[in-house]
Amino acid sequence: MKIIELLIPYIELLISIISLGLGILCYLKFDKNIILRKFLMMFFGLLTIGCLTPFLDKYVPLSQLIMNEILVFAVLAMSLDILMGYTGLASLGHAAYFGVSSYACAIVMTKTSWVTSFAAYTWAQNNGLGIIYLLVIAIVVALFFAAFFGLLAIRATDVYFLMITLSLAMVVWGLAYRWSAVTEGDNGINVPGRPSLFGINLDNDYNFYFFTLAVFLICFSIMYLFVNSPFGKSLVGIRESEERMKMLGYNTWLHKYIAFIVAGIFSGIAGFLWTLFNLFVSPPDLELITSAEALFMVALGGPATLLGPFIGASIIKILQQFVSIYVERWPLILGAIYIMTIMISRLYKVEGILGIFSKIRNSSKEMEK
Repeated sequence: MKIIELLIPYIELLISIISLGLGILCYLKFDKNIILRKFLMMFFGLLTIGCLTPFLDKYVPLSQLIMNEILVFAVLAMSLDILMGYTGLASLGHAAYFGVSSYACAIVMTKTSWVTSFAAYTWAQNNGLGIIYLLVIAIVVALFFAAFFGLLAIRATDVYFLMITLSLAMVVWGLAYRWSAVTEGDNGINVPGRPSLFGINLDNDYNFYFFTLAVFLICFSIMYLFVNSPFGKSLVGIRESEERMKMLGYNTWLHKYIAFIVAGIFSGIAGFLWTLFNLFVSPPDLELITSAEALFMVALGGPATLLGPFIGASIIKILQQFVSIYVERWPLILGAIYIMTIMISRLYKVEGILGIFSKIRNSSKEMEK
């Protein structure tokens, strides 16, 4: 066992190198199928970063913990990107589905007085399916709230949509804050531990990190397929010109409604991961700041890219959790980065950090020609 423990870091490094090699190979081989090439490059790139992080944890303390949090919020930001980037609906209430799913998981795990739900969870946990049961609960709860809120919000556009989603999220926050018999109010709910997965102990932070990485990569893959499907392309068409799409015979309301629900479901999955990562749920998880943070992640990294939200989440969480140790006024640094990104984006007529890099790369290619 000791030999295996000693070899694990080098196995992680080897997997990272193999993933990087596969990403480069995909770039060279799939030059005709651009969508597949982009997906495989991003997938293996993210896998490389994910597998390399635990190896670096020895040299950069807390890097695994911070990366785990980044992966959770990257799923939240990517789900918002479906609405904001691909559909053109900027929301300030996306934390609602994140929060209700977090609370649902925490309540199921801790409320013994809720006999039926706790008995079902106990049975699932005894059979190694506790984590699957919580995931299903999170998805169902997020689906319900997104479907209901979507009916109220989708008819609105622009700033009106923004304000309606914010109002609905604040209603949920008020329930979490005041319904203390269920949510424990501002004291929040402490989760005693993580359920196992087919006998794998997820209370071990190392095991849970790779579980989070796996869920993140699965969510990224599904969302990438979704936005690059014919349905996803129709969302881009609605973003660019909804009236023209209506003239072509598309039911734009239904398309936006489905996109709203899908985004809510993935936000719920992020909430499920957050409950297991933080082992604590409280009203701030539903606050405006959480929704605004997700929106900043998308805008900073680059909307309509999926990879951009991951970059935005990485920058914000590294500043929040690592730089804040050394710099008391770290939000000033974040604000400066955000302002510089917006100014450069305006200059090059692109969006976010990814857009800037893409513009610079294209300019260098034109100069070489």
